[in-house]
Amino acid sequence: MNEQQTQENAVLDEQSLSEILQVRRDKLKAFQDEGRDPFRQTRFDRTTWSREILDDFDAWNEKTVRVCGRIMSKRGMGKAIFCHIRDGQGQIQLYIRSDAVTAQEFADFRKYDIGDIIGVSGYVFKTKTGEITVHADGVTLLSKSLRPLPEKFHGMTNTELKYRQRYVDLIMSQETRRVFEIRSRFISYVRRYLDGQGFLEVETPILNTISGGASARPFITHHNTLDMDMYLRIATELHLKRLVVGGLERVYEIGRCFRNEGMDTKHNPEYTSIEWYMAYADFNDMRRMTEEMVSGAAKEILGTYHVTWMGQEIDLTPPWRCMTMAEAVKEYLGVDFDAIPDDESAVAAARAAGVDMDGVEPTWGHALYECFDQKVEEHMVQPTFITMHPVDVSPLAKRSPADPRLTERFECFICRSEICNAFSELNDPIDQRERFQKQAELRAKGDEEAGMMDTDFINALEYGLPPTGGIGFGIDRCVMLLTGSDSIRDVILFPTMKPLES
Repeated sequence: MNEQQTQENAVLDEQSLSEILQVRRDKLKAFQDEGRDPFRQTRFDRTTWSREILDDFDAWNEKTVRVCGRIMSKRGMGKAIFCHIRDGQGQIQLYIRSDAVTAQEFADFRKYDIGDIIGVSGYVFKTKTGEITVHADGVTLLSKSLRPLPEKFHGMTNTELKYRQRYVDLIMSQETRRVFEIRSRFISYVRRYLDGQGFLEVETPILNTISGGASARPFITHHNTLDMDMYLRIATELHLKRLVVGGLERVYEIGRCFRNEGMDTKHNPEYTSIEWYMAYADFNDMRRMTEEMVSGAAKEILGTYHVTWMGQEIDLTPPWRCMTMAEAVKEYLGVDFDAIPDDESAVAAARAAGVDMDGVEPTWGHALYECFDQKVEEHMVQPTFITMHPVDVSPLAKRSPADPRLTERFECFICRSEICNAFSELNDPIDQRERFQKQAELRAKGDEEAGMMDTDFINALEYGLPPTGGIGFGIDRCVMLLTGSDSIRDVILFPTMKPLES
């Protein structure tokens, strides 16, 4: 098809759409002129959901019901019309006969369009073909659809339009509805899991005077009354640990965080995280809880430990593989950092392995991290805990007693994606101040992702933080895993999108 034909078809499509829109508006005006404006309907007394009828026909057979929903299909047969309506739990067939409803109701129903929302009373029966159906004795138009739905066999084929008009996507796609039902069930499972272990759900500020709790570029806003810039939180960590200092020994928060960074299939500027902190625990407790929570959610929601994600068959059966970052780099890259004694040798070894160290602090810890990040992470397909991260990239984690260059930290990877990040939390206020100062120096040199000095958090630590294990989970990525979604936009109802040109 040449460019001229494409343009001509676009004009024809636009003309056709305009005609459909006008016809639907004309129908609405006719109803309104007759004093039967559907938008003046305030409620409908539903007695039954479609799913209840379909799941237990014997209990509903020949019973009178009141159902309501959106017309998804419609076919006429003289004095009888069949249609399907969809409600919040499923779809059911309706049978409307001219001698079973009033003449006005039947005449009106013939004019109803796909997408209109109706309420129906009638009794339940099975057709000759065996389809469970409601035989209508009353029909009411509850809302007029002024725009046509996408063609039913193809649905919404424009992926970007699905994200922009999620409401249409939800109408047309049962798979999309399934994704967000699983998301809701997963969050409910997480809450039950933590509540069952004595955790307290709390809320902490979204607006902060400094950026802290993670290494990320923040969003900046302005508070007019206080006449000061503020930051949308990039993590909930520092406030939650303040609560542990205060004696709330097990706390968690599920909520939005915001990072002013790139957008791709794994990253959205605003995302949902859960962080929890447990006094008198360490990162090994967090590892056990991670396995229990994720595998338990899969078993309860999906009925299996086996999922398919990004073309890979993933086995969530615990226990999961666990290895130190140095062990992973040695296995997959052949560089033994445990045998490298100094910064210069470490950087040289990284460069020799093809790792780009330009713009990176020339230290043993940064060299180890870059080796893993650039060359090894791509091999992490099955669930794997990577432990003992360098202190250089872990400003909030407790140092390892065995090697002060490392911290008691892990990240869990599944299908090359980081699912969570956990520490034995740093509770030494002197060490923490020094690490904040190091972050502040990096920020002064132009690193917009480096943290800031948080003097109030240091003040809190000086009152005493017990040994504590803490973890942060990306809810969106967990839902991607459980639903087999390849893009984070598929699991966020309204992902961030650049506005269309007017």
